[in-house]
Order: sequence, then structure tokens, then C-alpha cells
Amino acid sequence: MSIKEWTKEERYRELKDPSELKDLYERIQKSIYRQKYHIQPITGLLNDPNGFVYHDGCWHLFYQWCPWGAVHGLKHWYHTTSKDLVNWTNAGLCIKPDTEYDNKGAYSGSAFLGDDSICLFYTGNHRDPDWKRVPYTCVVKMFDDGRIEKLERPIFGPTDKMSDDQRDPKILYNEELKKYFIVIGARTHDKKGCCIIYESDNLLKGWKYAGQLKVPGFEDFGGMWECPSIERINGNDILIFCPQYLKLERRGNVTNHNGYIIGNMDWETLTFMPEGHFHVLDFGFDSYAAECAANLEGEERAVLVAWMGLPDSSYPTDEDEWSGCLTLPRELRVRNRRLIQTPLPQLAELREVEVDAEDILSGREKLAGPMEMLFETGDGDFELKLFTDEQGNGGLSLKYNDEERMFTVDRSGLSQRFNIEQGEVRMHEIDSPLRTLRIYLDTSSVEIFVNDGDAVFTSRVFPTDREISFKVTEGAGIKIWRLKSVSNTDFVVT
Repeated sequence: MSIKEWTKEERYRELKDPSELKDLYERIQKSIYRQKYHIQPITGLLNDPNGFVYHDGCWHLFYQWCPWGAVHGLKHWYHTTSKDLVNWTNAGLCIKPDTEYDNKGAYSGSAFLGDDSICLFYTGNHRDPDWKRVPYTCVVKMFDDGRIEKLERPIFGPTDKMSDDQRDPKILYNEELKKYFIVIGARTHDKKGCCIIYESDNLLKGWKYAGQLKVPGFEDFGGMWECPSIERINGNDILIFCPQYLKLERRGNVTNHNGYIIGNMDWETLTFMPEGHFHVLDFGFDSYAAECAANLEGEERAVLVAWMGLPDSSYPTDEDEWSGCLTLPRELRVRNRRLIQTPLPQLAELREVEVDAEDILSGREKLAGPMEMLFETGDGDFELKLFTDEQGNGGLSLKYNDEERMFTVDRSGLSQRFNIEQGEVRMHEIDSPLRTLRIYLDTSSVEIFVNDGDAVFTSRVFPTDREISFKVTEGAGIKIWRLKSVSNTDFVVT
């Protein structure tokens, strides 16, 4: 891949008028790898999902956006909305980095319903002339009529008890204590990942540093914890976070992960007591910065979405001047002391026509997104290769070894190989024998749900015009649907 070398001035260029992006937007629409039913950037780069919240019959979801190209630079918050979590509407730019407190980017954060608005909490990335970083926790109020109001000052600045890596505020409310808490990802002065917590009796003022979150057994687990949250599902407290700068078994050479710990949270002592190990949230190649929606009724489930990408990674679409997309929103539940992710039932509305598998296997039709596939695997070992040539060669390999209960995804057989240094194989031992695989294909992604969500493998893939078939173990039950294209491509900036 030929990667453009960006200067600091290019990466942190201020967006003054939407017309500056129109030519770039027109070029990007010609990319053959634009998705058909996933959220993706109108231009440039998308990374973390932010501010996911349900309010008055509408889902609001924002994403980190660098408008100029496939580069991490001056971050904004871009706004999308949906009534059903399937069809999304571009609502335009919401948070601009336009004050001294966020002069080099409006970084990730979360949302909470205030008395008169949706309050968006984010990290203001300030850099002084010597490029020294000062992270501030800032707030934007978004009113029902579309007005945006940024608080004049941050609700608090960084604590000197940590390094300057302090970001990604998650706003929470504890009903028992009648108190608000903000959980922030941080890094200690001796380069150990952790979370820090602020508290207040008022949503928008009176915030004070409460202390470091204590997680016994995880005092030396990675060098930074990004995008933390503490969710309550079915009577379980779930600490979700992204530990960096460490390697995990069966995760290749990648050092950025997204996972969770199930346990019990004591807000009075700021102690999260684990009941088990750290679990990877998604076992595929490309999933990070998961965000759970705020303001759902009840605690039976959560709705989660993540960035379908990783830090320090490059993708073939970089050459087309854009990068990144979000995963499908998923229902998140607890089963057998594990988080289970399942596709939303309303995704069935995308089904346009059922396809006979033999038509693809014989070459009469092509395997290409948008598409949903369901495999009933039966007993014993199982193998499926997606995006093979017409003779069944190459492709994305999915293998299940029944004796070891090991599920393996290998993308080294695809023509377009990328991020090879991170490893091209991902493995996970599943809890029960393989019975079903539900797979969602889009133009440049695949999301694999094993046994109704016991494990999920999410990956970007970029098949060529010769990788149009599949090969599967004999005897498997197969259903395939072509899906509607619902991706919103409207050019909306302001």
C-alpha cells in the first residue's frame, strides 16, 4: 500500500467551510469498498463511536471524525441518528475543536440526558506551542431543536496524580448514592494502565477528583486503559475497557485490545472486585473502543457498537482517502458469566431476497456484500472458506476443531493482505460444540456470530473481483439472504 505522508499542519488543519470537503467527498463515493449498511465517514477517517444515547424515540450516535483523509489528526464529533438502529441519517458535524481547551481535537466521550438537553462529555485535547498535552473534560449541550451549546469552561482539568494520558470520560449515575460519576481512562506515572474517577452531586458542576479505581489483580495490566465504562446488566457489574501495550494469547502481535471483566462495583470505596479473568470482547482482527448506549430502560441488556478498526493500523481504503466504519449495533447480555453479543432482531428487515447456495457454488451468482449467511454445522469438525475463487481456492478461512473446541479465523488466503505484522490468525476456544454460524457480509467487512453470540469475530476484508465464491464442509445447512443497501451517503456537514 502506498500511504500518504501527512505533515502536522495537514493533519490539524481547521475545517472552515463544508465546501472544502466536496471534492474529497465526490472522490470517496467512487471507492469500490464503501459499505452498504454500516456507518462510515462521509470523508476522511472514522474511529471511536461516541455519545451513544436513546432519547425520545431516537438513537443518537456520534463518531470521531478527521475530515481530511485516512489519518488521525484534528478530531471532531460527527452526528448520526436512527429510529431503529438499522437505518441511519447523517445529522452533520456536532462538536468542533474550536476553543483553547480542545484546540487539537475533540476526543472520545459519552452522553447523558440533562434537564433540557443531551449532554455530551468529551476530552478536549489541548496542546501548547511546545506540543505539551493537557487533557480537559468538556461538555456540549445538544437541544432537541438542534442547537449546540458548548460550556465556556471545562468541568475539570487533568489530575497531576497521573500522566497526561487521561481521556474518554464515561458519565454514570448511581441511584443509591444520588451521585454522578465520571470514569476516565488513564496511565500512571510509572506507565501502568488504570481508570480514575470524578464525582459530583450535579451533572454540570461541582466535580472533584475521587481517586483511582481499584481493580485487585489488575494493577499491572497494560500501559493505558482507553474507553472505559462500568455497565450494569442482569445484576452484574461489567468493567469494559481497552488495555494497550500488551500482548494476549491467541491475539497475534496486536497490542490494542477491547475486553471486559465481570465483577462487583463498590462506588463508596471505588473498588471493582473481579469475579474471573479479563475476557476479549470480540475475537476478530478489527474491533475496538466499544460504546454502550445510555438511557435504556431496565438492566436486562445493553446495546453496543464498536469501531471496526484498531489504532496503529492501515487499511486498503487509505489509498481511497477514507478509513473506518462502525460495527453493527448488538444486544449485549450475560450468559454463563460471559457477555453474549447477538445481532439485533430488526436486522431481519434488511433481507431482500433469499439466495440458493448452489447458485453461488456453481458460479451463477457471486458471494458479495451486502449479505447474511446462516450455517447449521452439525456434529464434528467444520470448515468454511469465504471469498474463494471459483475453484474454491484461497479466501477467508473459518475452521472449527471439535476435539479442542477451537474456532480459528485466518485471513492470509485473501489477495489483499494488510496489517500482516499483527498476525493473520485469530483463535478462540468456545464453551460448547459448534452448532451455528451467523455471518453478516458487507462490501469490506465480515461479522461472525458463533453459537448465537458465544463468540464474535469482526474483521475488515477487501475481496477482489475474483474472490466471489465459498467452500463449506458437506452436510451443513445453509441459508443466504441478499440484504438491502441502506447506508446513508448524504453530504451533510453543518
